[in-house]
Amino acid sequence: MKSYMHITESGYDPERGKPIKDPYLGDLPSLGACMPNIRRLVVPGDHVFTMSGKIPGVHQFIIGGFEVAEKISALAAFRRFPEQRLHLVDGQVTGNIIVDSRGRQHPLDDHENFANRVQNYLVGRDAVALSTRREFERGREETLYVLRQLLRKNGDSPIKVMGRWCRLDEQQTRELTDWLLDIKSGH
Repeated sequence: MKSYMHITESGYDPERGKPIKDPYLGDLPSLGACMPNIRRLVVPGDHVFTMSGKIPGVHQFIIGGFEVAEKISALAAFRRFPEQRLHLVDGQVTGNIIVDSRGRQHPLDDHENFANRVQNYLVGRDAVALSTRREFERGREETLYVLRQLLRKNGDSPIKVMGRWCRLDEQQTRELTDWLLDIKSGH
């Protein structure tokens, strides 16, 4: 088992920025179009973790992650998970399935490299995600320290410690999951 952690795009933060639509860290977690390199590399049993994007004056934090249960095509995801299809909510695009019913690029998806982004839709299980103000605050306070300890590398920001994304081994995956669970339990 291995895992990958990535930083989402600048400006995306569940509390202080744009809402994060990919990955989805709810009851049935998924990663649909972002990070095609990570989606290609993982296999069932691996884990994927996501960090908030850079926002001036706001500490980034590890939002959460999930275990990969399976990899499917975006068209298969379209059929199985209608709630994750791209759609508008209060004028904001949400969802992480970027195809229409025929497997073509959905009109709400304005990204390039469509062909690279429709393979390896990740269906997850056992998501652990920070979701309350208290959890966000603790995550913001501790993430940089946790990254430095996990990766045994110094840096004054997450990107300087891990780059845009990094691979974690089994022990690091357990430690990161335990830390997130500790925050969730209020310890």
